[in-house]
Amino acid sequence: MLNRDEDILQAAENWQKAGHGVALATVVETWGSAPRPAGSSLVINDDGTFLGSVSGGCVEGAVVTEALDVIASGKPKMLEFGVADETAWNVGLSCGGTIRVFVEKVGQS
Repeated sequence: MLNRDEDILQAAENWQKAGHGVALATVVETWGSAPRPAGSSLVINDDGTFLGSVSGGCVEGAVVTEALDVIASGKPKMLEFGVADETAWNVGLSCGGTIRVFVEKVGQS
């Protein structure tokens, strides 16, 4: 079961209150068939714990890795996964779609 937006935002707030750096990843655009629609979110803290989903498979792992860099640097990133059917499988987009994910640090940590 996927987490509700309220759960994701509550986790972000709780992690920040506990002193963690936090990033929010959001699907901002999809092309073709994609596992999660635009607006889907994943929240990540500085120890790699995450809640929510932006795609699944290897894409989620890649987004978590990039989010840790965003937390450390404070600089947001726009990520794109997919492009061609043969490369889509490599990152976990078995449906052949393409997604764009915006990752930003949240709060003051």
